[in-house]
Amino acid sequence: MLSFIARRALQTIPVIFGVTLATFLLSQIIPGDPTDILLGPGASEEARAQLRQALGLDRSALGQYLLYLQNLVHGDFGQSLTFSKPVSEVLASRLMNTALLAVAAIVLASVLGIAAGTFAALKPGSLRDRALTVVVLFLNSMPSFWLGLLLILAFGLQLRLLPVSGMSSGDGGFINLLSHMLLPTLTLAAWSLAAIARMTRSSLLDVIGSDYVRTARSRGIGEWRIVFFHALPNAMPAVITVIGMQMGFLLSGAVMTETVFSWPGIGLAMYQAISTRDIPLIQGGILLLAVAFVLINFTIDILYAYFNPKIKLA
Repeated sequence: MLSFIARRALQTIPVIFGVTLATFLLSQIIPGDPTDILLGPGASEEARAQLRQALGLDRSALGQYLLYLQNLVHGDFGQSLTFSKPVSEVLASRLMNTALLAVAAIVLASVLGIAAGTFAALKPGSLRDRALTVVVLFLNSMPSFWLGLLLILAFGLQLRLLPVSGMSSGDGGFINLLSHMLLPTLTLAAWSLAAIARMTRSSLLDVIGSDYVRTARSRGIGEWRIVFFHALPNAMPAVITVIGMQMGFLLSGAVMTETVFSWPGIGLAMYQAISTRDIPLIQGGILLLAVAFVLINFTIDILYAYFNPKIKLA
């Protein structure tokens, strides 16, 4: 097991290095000049040249990338042009907000997805199974920003039941936070819920059709006991893998959801950075989300190996 963990840890190093390279290249092709944002279109060429030199933009692309790597090694993500503070401070102040939204969404998607998939797998081909297929197709086909706008229109503007922007209002408090979280959590969880439900149903049907389940039935063991104490635990490794992947996708999907609901997380900061061509913040945000995605998948690999020992030899 330790050798498996060590191999997986070593495999993450080139992935993270590739992420830094891809992030840098993406920031290079974004149109516009940061000096226009900081100095305005009427600034002199001398002022522009001084600022470009201070930001390291006068170097070649290779020189800028090497400087970027050097700063990363020392924990320096650069200075945000939009917020006029270090990128690390901007990301640190918003990380917990994004994590809170993503964790709430994955918990909701996992609970409802596993329940729905199990419920449908108990009677394949039935009306409820076909209904789940339709719901899954609908959720998978629906853009998150469109669903968010529909929820805002229905529950915020028409029914006026829930707040539609921000993280708190008035005196705040736990209940106030929950009311602000509900709509963005539902929006963010929708696609993941569909994926988890589909995988739960598929995996559970494979396990239910195995020999040991038929043997348990022949011994007179109740169907619910077979499903929940025998079949479902053996179907969970594949479901856990999907949940881990969805957690990574939720971090990236938070950009659109946070923008729609003005949720003060990393996603909203990234949107603002792209709008103002804040290259240091764009690079730092993408790198943070990518590293989080890699670490989540690394953790899922370990959990999968724990639940399925045969994979340790891979």
